[in-house]
Amino acid sequence: MSGVQIITIPEEDAGQRLDRWFKRRFPHIPHGRVEKLLRTGQMRINGKRSKGSDRIEAGDDIRIPPLPEPSDIKAEKPIGEADSRFMRNMVLYEDADLIALNKPCGIAVQGGSKTTRHIDGLLPALGKGCRLIHRLDRDTSGVLLVAKHAKAAAWAGKAFQSRRAEKIYWGVTNGVPQPRSGEIKGYMAKGKTDNRFGNINAGKEIMMAVRHGHDGAKHARTLYQTVQTAGAKAGFVVMMPTTGRTHQLRLHTQLLGAPIAGDPKYLTDRPLPGGLERKLHLHARSLTIPGPNGDLSFTAPLPTHMEAAFQTLGFETKVELEDWDEFQ
Repeated sequence: MSGVQIITIPEEDAGQRLDRWFKRRFPHIPHGRVEKLLRTGQMRINGKRSKGSDRIEAGDDIRIPPLPEPSDIKAEKPIGEADSRFMRNMVLYEDADLIALNKPCGIAVQGGSKTTRHIDGLLPALGKGCRLIHRLDRDTSGVLLVAKHAKAAAWAGKAFQSRRAEKIYWGVTNGVPQPRSGEIKGYMAKGKTDNRFGNINAGKEIMMAVRHGHDGAKHARTLYQTVQTAGAKAGFVVMMPTTGRTHQLRLHTQLLGAPIAGDPKYLTDRPLPGGLERKLHLHARSLTIPGPNGDLSFTAPLPTHMEAAFQTLGFETKVELEDWDEFQ
Protein backbone atom coordinates (compact mmCIF):
# COMPACT_ATOMS: atom_id res chain seq x y z
CA MET A 1 0.00 0.00 0.00
CA SER A 2 1.35 3.42 -0.95
CA GLY A 3 1.24 6.47 1.30
CA VAL A 4 -0.66 9.72 0.73
CA GLN A 5 0.57 11.52 -2.39
CA ILE A 6 0.20 15.11 -3.55
CA ILE A 7 0.61 15.26 -7.32
CA THR A 8 0.95 18.62 -9.08
CA ILE A 9 -0.70 18.64 -12.49
CA PRO A 10 1.71 19.40 -15.38
CA GLU A 11 0.65 21.53 -18.33
CA GLU A 12 0.18 18.56 -20.66
CA ASP A 13 -2.50 17.05 -18.36
CA ALA A 14 -4.54 20.25 -17.99
CA GLY A 15 -8.17 20.15 -19.06
CA GLN A 16 -8.81 16.47 -18.32
CA ARG A 17 -11.62 15.15 -16.14
CA LEU A 18 -10.29 14.20 -12.72
CA ASP A 19 -11.58 10.62 -12.92
CA ARG A 20 -10.10 10.02 -16.38
CA TRP A 21 -6.74 11.52 -15.36
CA PHE A 22 -6.72 9.27 -12.27
CA LYS A 23 -7.52 6.18 -14.33
CA ARG A 24 -4.65 6.88 -16.73
CA ARG A 25 -2.26 7.48 -13.84
CA PHE A 26 -3.44 4.51 -11.74
CA PRO A 27 -5.01 2.07 -14.23
CA HIS A 28 -4.97 -0.81 -11.74
CA ILE A 29 -7.56 0.84 -9.46
CA PRO A 30 -11.14 -0.32 -10.25
CA HIS A 31 -13.65 2.36 -11.26
CA GLY A 32 -15.88 1.62 -8.28
CA ARG A 33 -13.06 2.33 -5.89
CA VAL A 34 -12.29 5.63 -7.63
CA GLU A 35 -15.92 6.70 -7.14
CA LYS A 36 -15.71 5.80 -3.44
CA LEU A 37 -12.49 7.83 -3.01
CA LEU A 38 -14.26 10.86 -4.49
CA ARG A 39 -17.53 10.31 -2.62
CA THR A 40 -15.76 10.07 0.75
CA GLY A 41 -13.52 13.06 0.09
CA GLN A 42 -10.27 11.10 0.11
CA MET A 43 -9.25 12.43 -3.31
CA ARG A 44 -9.25 16.22 -3.51
CA ILE A 45 -8.22 19.10 -5.79
CA ASN A 46 -6.31 21.84 -3.96
CA GLY A 47 -7.69 20.57 -0.65
CA LYS A 48 -11.34 20.73 -1.76
CA ARG A 49 -13.81 17.89 -2.24
CA SER A 50 -14.17 17.11 -5.92
CA LYS A 51 -16.26 15.20 -8.41
CA GLY A 52 -14.98 12.90 -11.12
CA SER A 53 -16.25 15.31 -13.77
CA ASP A 54 -14.23 18.26 -12.41
CA ARG A 55 -11.58 19.50 -14.84
CA ILE A 56 -8.00 19.69 -13.61
CA GLU A 57 -5.69 22.58 -14.49
CA ALA A 58 -1.92 23.00 -14.63
CA GLY A 59 -0.58 23.63 -11.12
CA ASP A 60 -3.49 21.95 -9.32
CA ASP A 61 -2.46 19.80 -6.36
CA ILE A 62 -4.28 16.46 -6.33
CA ARG A 63 -4.43 14.57 -3.05
CA ILE A 64 -4.18 10.84 -3.64
CA PRO A 65 -4.94 8.63 -0.62
CA PRO A 66 -3.04 5.41 0.10
CA LEU A 67 -3.55 2.98 -2.79
CA PRO A 68 -2.77 -0.70 -3.25
CA GLU A 69 0.14 -1.55 -5.52
CA PRO A 70 -0.68 -3.23 -8.85
CA SER A 71 0.88 -6.42 -7.52
CA ASP A 72 -1.62 -6.43 -4.62
CA ILE A 73 -4.63 -6.58 -6.92
CA LYS A 74 -5.56 -9.94 -8.33
CA ALA A 75 -5.66 -9.95 -12.11
CA GLU A 76 -9.10 -10.57 -13.60
CA LYS A 77 -7.70 -13.27 -15.88
CA PRO A 78 -4.31 -14.99 -15.96
CA ILE A 79 -2.07 -14.03 -18.86
CA GLY A 80 -2.00 -16.88 -21.37
CA GLU A 81 1.15 -18.32 -22.90
CA ALA A 82 0.52 -16.68 -26.29
CA ASP A 83 0.06 -13.23 -24.73
CA SER A 84 3.10 -13.70 -22.49
CA ARG A 85 5.18 -14.56 -25.55
CA PHE A 86 3.67 -11.57 -27.39
CA MET A 87 4.79 -9.21 -24.60
CA ARG A 88 8.27 -10.69 -24.20
CA ASN A 89 8.87 -10.48 -27.95
CA MET A 90 8.34 -6.72 -27.75
CA VAL A 91 11.14 -6.12 -25.25
CA LEU A 92 13.93 -3.90 -26.58
CA TYR A 93 15.70 -3.22 -23.30
CA GLU A 94 15.37 -4.24 -19.66
CA ASP A 95 17.19 -3.41 -16.45
CA ALA A 96 16.26 -3.36 -12.77
CA ASP A 97 14.06 -0.27 -13.23
CA LEU A 98 12.69 -0.09 -16.77
CA ILE A 99 11.52 -2.09 -19.74
CA ALA A 100 11.44 -0.54 -23.21
CA LEU A 101 8.97 -2.15 -25.62
CA ASN A 102 8.57 -1.90 -29.38
CA LYS A 103 4.77 -1.63 -29.48
CA PRO A 104 3.18 -2.94 -32.67
CA CYS A 105 0.66 -0.99 -34.71
CA GLY A 106 -2.92 -1.95 -33.91
CA ILE A 107 -2.96 -2.68 -30.18
CA ALA A 108 -4.19 -0.15 -27.64
CA VAL A 109 -1.97 0.87 -24.75
CA GLN A 110 -4.87 1.13 -22.31
CA GLY A 111 -8.38 -0.27 -22.14
CA GLY A 112 -11.73 1.36 -22.84
CA SER A 113 -15.39 0.48 -23.08
CA LYS A 114 -14.82 -1.64 -26.20
CA THR A 115 -11.15 -2.51 -25.68
CA THR A 116 -10.46 -5.60 -23.61
CA ARG A 117 -7.00 -6.59 -24.89
CA HIS A 118 -4.37 -3.92 -24.40
CA ILE A 119 -0.75 -3.47 -23.29
CA ASP A 120 -1.69 -2.28 -19.82
CA GLY A 121 -3.71 -5.41 -19.16
CA LEU A 122 -0.87 -7.63 -20.35
CA LEU A 123 1.87 -6.01 -18.24
CA PRO A 124 1.77 -8.80 -15.60
CA ALA A 125 3.47 -10.96 -18.24
CA LEU A 126 6.55 -8.79 -17.71
CA GLY A 127 6.52 -9.01 -13.91
CA LYS A 128 4.61 -7.89 -10.85
CA GLY A 129 4.35 -4.14 -10.29
CA CYS A 130 5.00 -3.11 -13.90
CA ARG A 131 3.24 0.07 -14.95
CA LEU A 132 3.10 2.38 -17.96
CA ILE A 133 5.09 5.61 -17.93
CA HIS A 134 3.57 7.18 -21.07
CA ARG A 135 1.22 6.28 -23.92
CA LEU A 136 1.08 5.86 -27.70
CA ASP A 137 -1.95 5.82 -29.99
CA ARG A 138 -3.37 2.40 -30.84
CA ASP A 139 -2.03 2.57 -34.40
CA THR A 140 1.31 4.22 -33.62
CA SER A 141 4.17 1.74 -33.27
CA GLY A 142 7.47 2.15 -31.49
CA VAL A 143 9.17 2.80 -28.16
CA LEU A 144 6.90 2.44 -25.14
CA LEU A 145 8.44 2.69 -21.69
CA VAL A 146 7.35 0.61 -18.68
CA ALA A 147 8.48 1.00 -15.07
CA LYS A 148 9.12 -2.13 -13.03
CA HIS A 149 8.35 -0.47 -9.68
CA ALA A 150 6.91 2.73 -8.19
CA LYS A 151 10.26 4.49 -7.63
CA ALA A 152 11.23 4.07 -11.29
CA ALA A 153 7.79 5.23 -12.39
CA ALA A 154 8.26 8.40 -10.33
CA TRP A 155 11.62 9.51 -11.72
CA ALA A 156 10.91 8.43 -15.28
CA GLY A 157 7.47 10.04 -15.20
CA LYS A 158 9.01 13.34 -14.10
CA ALA A 159 11.22 13.30 -17.20
CA PHE A 160 8.06 13.38 -19.34
CA GLN A 161 6.26 15.89 -17.16
CA SER A 162 9.22 18.29 -17.21
CA ARG A 163 9.69 17.78 -20.98
CA ARG A 164 13.22 16.45 -20.56
CA ALA A 165 12.33 13.29 -22.47
CA GLU A 166 13.42 13.58 -26.12
CA LYS A 167 10.97 11.75 -28.38
CA ILE A 168 11.76 11.20 -32.06
CA TYR A 169 9.09 9.93 -34.45
CA TRP A 170 9.41 8.78 -38.05
CA GLY A 171 6.49 9.16 -40.41
CA VAL A 172 5.64 8.59 -44.05
CA THR A 173 3.37 11.39 -45.22
CA ASN A 174 0.79 11.45 -47.99
CA GLY A 175 2.29 14.36 -49.90
CA VAL A 176 5.21 16.53 -48.82
CA PRO A 177 4.91 19.00 -45.91
CA GLN A 178 5.09 22.67 -46.80
CA PRO A 179 7.42 24.11 -45.73
CA ARG A 180 9.55 20.98 -45.76
CA SER A 181 11.19 21.55 -42.39
CA GLY A 182 10.70 23.83 -39.43
CA GLU A 183 8.40 24.30 -36.49
CA ILE A 184 4.63 24.09 -36.22
CA LYS A 185 2.84 25.30 -33.13
CA GLY A 186 -0.56 26.49 -32.04
CA TYR A 187 -3.57 25.45 -30.03
CA MET A 188 -5.60 22.30 -30.41
CA ALA A 189 -8.78 20.95 -28.84
CA LYS A 190 -11.25 18.11 -29.25
CA GLY A 191 -13.66 18.29 -32.16
CA LYS A 192 -15.61 16.03 -34.52
CA THR A 193 -14.69 14.65 -37.93
CA ASP A 194 -16.72 15.77 -40.92
CA ASN A 195 -17.39 13.95 -44.18
CA ARG A 196 -14.72 15.69 -46.25
CA PHE A 197 -12.66 13.46 -48.54
CA GLY A 198 -15.19 10.66 -48.07
CA ASN A 199 -14.35 10.19 -44.39
CA ILE A 200 -16.09 7.03 -43.17
CA ASN A 201 -15.37 8.08 -39.58
CA ALA A 202 -17.45 11.27 -39.82
CA GLY A 203 -18.84 12.32 -36.45
CA LYS A 204 -16.11 10.68 -34.39
CA GLU A 205 -13.82 12.56 -32.02
CA ILE A 206 -10.59 14.06 -33.36
CA MET A 207 -8.30 16.94 -32.46
CA MET A 208 -8.56 20.19 -34.37
CA ALA A 209 -6.65 23.48 -34.58
CA VAL A 210 -8.29 26.26 -32.54
CA ARG A 211 -7.52 29.75 -31.32
CA HIS A 212 -6.18 30.57 -27.87
CA GLY A 213 -9.08 30.77 -25.43
CA HIS A 214 -11.18 28.12 -27.14
CA ASP A 215 -12.79 25.71 -24.68
CA GLY A 216 -10.25 22.99 -23.86
CA ALA A 217 -7.51 24.53 -26.02
CA LYS A 218 -3.97 23.28 -25.31
CA HIS A 219 -0.74 24.56 -26.80
CA ALA A 220 1.17 22.09 -28.99
CA ARG A 221 4.57 22.39 -30.65
CA THR A 222 6.44 20.10 -33.04
CA LEU A 223 9.84 20.42 -34.72
CA TYR A 224 10.14 18.47 -37.96
CA GLN A 225 12.47 17.73 -40.87
CA THR A 226 11.54 16.22 -44.23
CA VAL A 227 14.64 14.17 -44.95
CA GLN A 228 13.59 12.41 -48.18
CA THR A 229 10.77 12.67 -50.71
CA ALA A 230 9.26 10.49 -53.42
CA GLY A 231 8.49 13.30 -55.83
CA ALA A 232 5.44 15.17 -54.57
CA LYS A 233 3.51 12.07 -53.54
CA ALA A 234 5.17 11.19 -50.23
CA GLY A 235 7.74 12.31 -47.70
CA PHE A 236 9.87 10.72 -45.00
CA VAL A 237 9.48 13.09 -42.08
CA VAL A 238 11.32 13.02 -38.76
CA MET A 239 9.48 14.79 -35.94
CA MET A 240 10.35 15.86 -32.42
CA PRO A 241 7.31 16.95 -30.41
CA THR A 242 8.14 19.22 -27.49
CA THR A 243 4.63 18.82 -26.06
CA GLY A 244 2.67 15.60 -25.71
CA ARG A 245 -0.86 16.23 -26.92
CA THR A 246 -3.27 13.57 -28.17
CA HIS A 247 -2.86 13.06 -31.95
CA GLN A 248 -0.45 16.01 -32.04
CA LEU A 249 1.75 14.74 -34.88
CA ARG A 250 -1.22 13.48 -36.87
CA LEU A 251 -2.93 16.87 -36.73
CA HIS A 252 0.26 18.84 -37.33
CA THR A 253 1.22 16.94 -40.47
CA GLN A 254 -2.31 17.42 -41.81
CA LEU A 255 -2.01 21.17 -41.15
CA LEU A 256 1.23 21.11 -43.17
CA GLY A 257 -0.72 19.70 -46.10
CA ALA A 258 0.65 16.16 -45.85
CA PRO A 259 -1.05 13.93 -43.26
CA ILE A 260 0.47 10.64 -42.12
CA ALA A 261 -0.08 7.99 -44.78
CA GLY A 262 -2.86 5.58 -43.87
CA ASP A 263 -4.40 7.85 -41.24
CA PRO A 264 -8.18 7.22 -41.21
CA LYS A 265 -9.04 10.44 -39.36
CA TYR A 266 -6.65 13.18 -40.52
CA LEU A 267 -7.12 13.11 -44.25
CA THR A 268 -6.26 14.76 -47.56
CA ASP A 269 -7.95 14.73 -50.96
CA ARG A 270 -4.94 12.87 -52.42
CA PRO A 271 -5.15 9.08 -52.76
CA LEU A 272 -2.77 6.94 -50.72
CA PRO A 273 0.48 6.42 -52.68
CA GLY A 274 0.38 3.11 -54.56
CA GLY A 275 1.79 0.04 -52.86
CA LEU A 276 1.30 1.26 -49.27
CA GLU A 277 -0.79 -0.63 -46.73
CA ARG A 278 -3.78 1.12 -45.19
CA LYS A 279 -2.12 1.32 -41.80
CA LEU A 280 -0.89 4.37 -39.93
CA HIS A 281 2.71 5.07 -41.01
CA LEU A 282 3.82 6.69 -37.75
CA HIS A 283 6.54 5.19 -35.57
CA ALA A 284 8.02 6.27 -32.23
CA ARG A 285 11.57 5.68 -33.42
CA SER A 286 13.61 6.66 -30.37
CA LEU A 287 13.35 7.94 -26.83
CA THR A 288 16.01 9.45 -24.59
CA ILE A 289 15.40 10.23 -20.93
CA PRO A 290 17.69 11.34 -18.11
CA GLY A 291 18.25 8.50 -15.65
CA PRO A 292 19.78 8.33 -12.18
CA ASN A 293 23.15 7.37 -13.71
CA GLY A 294 23.02 9.29 -17.00
CA ASP A 295 20.91 9.41 -20.12
CA LEU A 296 19.10 6.30 -21.32
CA SER A 297 18.31 5.93 -25.03
CA PHE A 298 16.09 3.38 -26.78
CA THR A 299 15.55 2.82 -30.52
CA ALA A 300 12.82 0.70 -32.10
CA PRO A 301 13.15 -0.90 -35.56
CA LEU A 302 10.44 -0.10 -38.09
CA PRO A 303 7.29 -2.21 -38.31
CA THR A 304 6.94 -4.35 -41.42
CA HIS A 305 4.37 -2.10 -43.13
CA MET A 306 6.71 0.89 -42.83
CA GLU A 307 9.69 -1.15 -43.99
CA ALA A 308 7.65 -2.05 -47.07
CA ALA A 309 6.72 1.60 -47.60
CA PHE A 310 10.39 2.65 -47.41
CA GLN A 311 11.28 0.05 -50.04
CA THR A 312 8.38 1.04 -52.29
CA LEU A 313 9.15 4.76 -52.08
CA GLY A 314 12.94 4.40 -52.16
CA PHE A 315 13.57 5.89 -48.71
CA GLU A 316 16.79 5.14 -46.82
CA THR A 317 16.78 4.46 -43.09
CA LYS A 318 20.21 6.03 -42.61
CA VAL A 319 19.52 9.73 -42.25
CA GLU A 320 21.55 12.83 -41.46
CA LEU A 321 19.50 15.34 -39.55
CA GLU A 322 20.02 19.04 -39.11
CA ASP A 323 20.68 20.20 -35.56
CA TRP A 324 17.30 20.55 -33.85
CA ASP A 325 18.53 23.78 -32.31
CA GLU A 326 18.24 25.32 -35.78
CA PHE A 327 14.44 25.00 -35.47
CA GLN A 328 14.09 26.31 -31.92
